[in-house]
Amino acid sequence: MTLVRSLAPASPDLLAPPADDTLPDGFTVELAAGTHRSRDGRLMTGGSPLRLVRLTEAAVRRLGDGRFSVSDAPSAALARRLLDAGVVHPRPARAPDSAPVRDTTVVIPVRDRADQLGRLLGALRSDPATASLPVLVVDDGSDAPAAVAHVARRHGARLLVHPYNRGPAAARNTGLRHCRTAYVAFCDSDVVPEPGWLAPLLAQFDDPAVALVAPRVVALPVPSPGPLDQYEEVRSPLDMGATEGPVVPVSALSYVPSATIVVRRTAVGAGFDAALRVGEDVDLCMRLHASGWRLRYVPSARVGHRHRTHLRSWLAQRAGYGTGAAALALRHPGQVPPLYAAPWSLATCALLLRGRPVPVAAAAVLTGVTAVRVARRMPDADRPARAGVLLSLATLRGTAEQLLRCATRHHWPVALAAAGLDRRARRVLIAAAVADGLLDHRRSGSSLSPLAHMALRRLDDLAYGWGVWQGAVRHRTAAPLRPRLALRMVSRWTGARRQP
Repeated sequence: MTLVRSLAPASPDLLAPPADDTLPDGFTVELAAGTHRSRDGRLMTGGSPLRLVRLTEAAVRRLGDGRFSVSDAPSAALARRLLDAGVVHPRPARAPDSAPVRDTTVVIPVRDRADQLGRLLGALRSDPATASLPVLVVDDGSDAPAAVAHVARRHGARLLVHPYNRGPAAARNTGLRHCRTAYVAFCDSDVVPEPGWLAPLLAQFDDPAVALVAPRVVALPVPSPGPLDQYEEVRSPLDMGATEGPVVPVSALSYVPSATIVVRRTAVGAGFDAALRVGEDVDLCMRLHASGWRLRYVPSARVGHRHRTHLRSWLAQRAGYGTGAAALALRHPGQVPPLYAAPWSLATCALLLRGRPVPVAAAAVLTGVTAVRVARRMPDADRPARAGVLLSLATLRGTAEQLLRCATRHHWPVALAAAGLDRRARRVLIAAAVADGLLDHRRSGSSLSPLAHMALRRLDDLAYGWGVWQGAVRHRTAAPLRPRLALRMVSRWTGARRQP
């Protein structure tokens, strides 16, 4: 057991960029499932946010049927650009199941919860791939340290002790400072990794620019699930879904939770910002991205997690998550907006909400004009007019859904005040709350009844939104409540060499 005294850590803000982001020979990429290609293969749309990518003829030949391996400098450059656009996914040259698990230390921050720690350590030691890995347990000021020490000793883990509680970020940083391996796997004490979870994550580090990789965090099965168990099974904030992809701010996958992540030790510097008790994982993701590192989410690797299912603690957790939005918005301006939409789509939604013939006609005209503009930017599409209409309608739908979420989540106090003053606003708010709940019930595949799911969805949003406003008041800022406007569509040429 090592007693760790309070030391001034290095600044968490300074992260060095990758020394080299050139993909090695043999590195393979494959077209992402959501990427659409034109018939001649020169035009692709995909990624999040949506990218419009044009390929040179040489690049089209290289990509072929949607999969190719790096063999020279031009193919390495093409693979990198397609990866960064989010239209392809990496496919490691070696099969993840056969990749050796080595040069990795597991760091577990814990405060009491010795039984859960024992369950996690048992899972690590029973998995042949991780049985012999070094494990550091960081006791972050437990009230019953002897129980934690006993469990760590029983499973052959090294124990580091904070004499008082300093928070999960500081506990992870303490473990990080004592690691000497190339990779560090951070696991919270309440997770249970499934067998074979680590190899697919380590395989992603074949890309020298990858700094962080995360598995999917799924709900642990319970014998008799209650309503909250069933809701958390499909709507846990730790579960980022079944779709793999790059982790990029202001996208469908803007961060990954630190419940379980694997990092390249040399990339993360001093680690997490210990000043943050909430949102330290989001902050680390954004700092790594800003420094030029790549981050990946690999849902084929899975860890179980015992979600909170007592209503009071569940609501407190959601509100706590919300309080972190203000600090993140101040640290990373424009990177955690409650809404990210194009001005024309916001104007169109506002016109449609009027519900009268003239505003609705104006909304139709605005959408039509946008569709024409998009089509003109895609003359090489198979059917430019159809592509322009579909993309414009998809954008409009996405904006409408974001507005629904804002009214019922981040900005519900404002929406509620407006509803109290205006009958029309009241009807719109009720319709938004019902529509969002029913839409989420259908998309999530929840086993709850639509009414029960909608009720928990509303409680979830109320608690989180309340936390956002608490954080905004505490920091005296409106930053976490300000929307961000998407002023342009990203378009690029990609090929053997850069085109204008």
